[in-house]
Amino acid sequence: MNYSRLEIEKKQKELTSTSVKMQYRVKEWMRYCCVFGTVVFVLFFVFTAIGVVRGLVDSAPKIRELTLMPSGEASKMYDADGEVIQTVGAANSVQQNVSIADIPQVVQNAFVAVEDKRFFEHHGVDMRGILRSIYQNVVSDPDMADDNATITLQLIRNQIMTQSNENTLIERVANGIQEQFLAIELEDYLDKKEILEDYLNTISMDENTLGVQAAAKKYFDKDVSEITASEAAVLAAMVDDPISDNPVSGQEANAEKRKIVLKAMLDEGYLTEDEYEDALGDDVYLRIKNITTNITSEGKINSYYADAVINQVISDMRQNLGYTQTQAYNTLYHGGLKIYTCQDKGLQNICDTTINSDSNYPQGTKSYLSYTLVVEKFESYKEYSEIDVKNYFAQKGINFSLYFNDSKQAQKYINTFRKAKLKDGAKAVNEEMQLVKEPQASFVLIEQATGEVKALVGGRGTKRKNRAQNRAMEVTYQPGNVFSILSTYIPALDTAGMTLGSVEKDEFYRFSQSGKKVVSSGKYRGQVTLREAITQKLAVPAVKVLEKISPQTGFDYLTNMGFSTLVESKSTQSSKKSTDIQLELAIGKLNQGVTNLELTAAYASIANTGIYQSPRLYNRVVDAAGNVLLDNTTKPTQIMKESTAWLLTNVLQENVKSGSAKEANFETNEIAVAGVTGTNEKKSGVWFEGYTPYYTAGIWSGEDENKKVEVSGYHVRIWKKIMMQVHAYSKHSQGKFKKPANIVKKKICTASGKIAVKGICDKAKSSGVRKEYFVSGTEPQENCDIHVRYAYIKGTNQLADDSTEKKDIEYRIVEQKSKKEED
Repeated sequence: MNYSRLEIEKKQKELTSTSVKMQYRVKEWMRYCCVFGTVVFVLFFVFTAIGVVRGLVDSAPKIRELTLMPSGEASKMYDADGEVIQTVGAANSVQQNVSIADIPQVVQNAFVAVEDKRFFEHHGVDMRGILRSIYQNVVSDPDMADDNATITLQLIRNQIMTQSNENTLIERVANGIQEQFLAIELEDYLDKKEILEDYLNTISMDENTLGVQAAAKKYFDKDVSEITASEAAVLAAMVDDPISDNPVSGQEANAEKRKIVLKAMLDEGYLTEDEYEDALGDDVYLRIKNITTNITSEGKINSYYADAVINQVISDMRQNLGYTQTQAYNTLYHGGLKIYTCQDKGLQNICDTTINSDSNYPQGTKSYLSYTLVVEKFESYKEYSEIDVKNYFAQKGINFSLYFNDSKQAQKYINTFRKAKLKDGAKAVNEEMQLVKEPQASFVLIEQATGEVKALVGGRGTKRKNRAQNRAMEVTYQPGNVFSILSTYIPALDTAGMTLGSVEKDEFYRFSQSGKKVVSSGKYRGQVTLREAITQKLAVPAVKVLEKISPQTGFDYLTNMGFSTLVESKSTQSSKKSTDIQLELAIGKLNQGVTNLELTAAYASIANTGIYQSPRLYNRVVDAAGNVLLDNTTKPTQIMKESTAWLLTNVLQENVKSGSAKEANFETNEIAVAGVTGTNEKKSGVWFEGYTPYYTAGIWSGEDENKKVEVSGYHVRIWKKIMMQVHAYSKHSQGKFKKPANIVKKKICTASGKIAVKGICDKAKSSGVRKEYFVSGTEPQENCDIHVRYAYIKGTNQLADDSTEKKDIEYRIVEQKSKKEED
């Protein structure tokens, strides 16, 4: 460095110069501004946040002005014409309030242990639980994280914040702030026992049942004060999802949750080891009363459609709005909602009347005896069913069927059996007898252009209870060969380069994955086109086609069609992998089956030029203030080409005109009808899925006990009766399916799928010539290479040669292997 006198003087001048001083001051000023600006911004943000929070707190409901007991206005359902078809309100619900002093400690402990173990320690908001949840979401396993809804917070959500929207992050944060504030306020206003009393009296316990007292009466036919630890665990296991974890309809799920509740009670010291083991070993489900108790049977019985709408609205409020089950229930039954359904009352009446007319079913069919008897003897319980009744008489040498013409005949056997079992102090704690009409049936009617479900029938016969088994939406059945079009032929025509003229050989064949024989009905047909394979419901060609395009491709198409019950992959109890991504998909042999609703919706996409509309029961739900709470409209999806949909429609039209489904054809030719009939491998149920340019409808019929049914076509005739009335009522007298511009026609040989050779293919005995439809550019370009004309010496199998006189020559058409088969 230069430390000379001149250099030092130079530096001193620079430091004392005006420009240097100015630069220094500017820099200092800028630093000051940055610091000041940051402080101002932070203060602004803090005060704004405080103001927002203050505003949210001020706008929150006032605890002292509110009641925590359910109240409000009943909701109403409207049909497609805007007429009220159902009132859903408190009149249909059951609630019996009891004092906390009358609720045994074991019941209180069960709910506290599983829902809020620190209930008696926090002040409405569990900060320790919130920090644990943050850690689980960010650091640990998000799937294991809970929402830390304390019992106080649950009560706030269920009874006060009943119609809060949480569609956006801002709304969720705002609601969260108000909920936390109200929880703290409530803890200041009520003591812990009062909060717990309100919670246990208002929580949803399913089937229009509120509170533990009503639930105790319903499921155990006793007062809540008599509930044991084992029974308390059953009730507490229902809190998160009373529908899925119902101890009657969802017994397996409830049993698993019950174990969790009992373990939580043990861990918190509410049960001793001996009490825990006793409760765990208790066969509590034998004592649970069936859902058809006096509590529900006295109320109005909803239709299958209304039941389905109620279930869907509650489910959508939970999934789309983040509601708890109780919050959703209270909003529906006490929120004064307007639910605009898609049901057409006139069309529904047509479907109900026709499905329930006994004259439409095979003569001589009887009703199946369904019977349950639970007997208590010396605090031990045993359950009997109709099978036990049959076996009891069989041991006495009396054999009879469980199918009866009337209830009096069945009651004689029941009375004798009952008397035999109720001896020596034994008493019946639950008994139910019902004759179920067989064969059963379900029907779904969809307007394919909108996806609206216009009518739905979930069963045949009198509906005796709410939330009864809905065979149209809740029960899955094996679809059998009606599934081939969806799983195999749609993707084959849509993406795999195949055509209706493509040929496969119907012959003895085994599944390549399992080695099992492909079951075929009747004789093998040899070379057939895909059109023939569809109309004749041939299993082997379907399997071969799916093998070529891959089961994964078929599965992907089905997923796009909205099927929710298909199994991509799961492990069975024996640790074996189970999947529907296999060749059995081609013949509709599935792990779980499908519902009539989803199957009909898939066929509706073919009718709707390849556009899938998710089937919907309602369009929107409006709250009491006129705000749209739920908008159920969905975006249509093109899941296949328009040309693919038309080609398959053309095949299914031919099937109705002259094939296996001709009984479905309308008596007038003014309305086009397309459809397919079928059954599964075990013939335990029959299907018909069909459509017109206006509506798509699906019917299933079979035995609830999976007994083999008569395949006589009665279900197709029922479908036709309904659909002819539907179109007359809707004033649809004409209608055709519009052919796309890129469809062309070509005359082909059905043995080779190639261009037919005049004078040869048309004279062959083993096949025929037909005009087939193709997407332009996919039509065959080569002549038939299977049929050849040879000259033979008359009366012999010897080929003629040059020396054979013309009068001794006869020409024969011979079928030879195609180049494809030779390869």
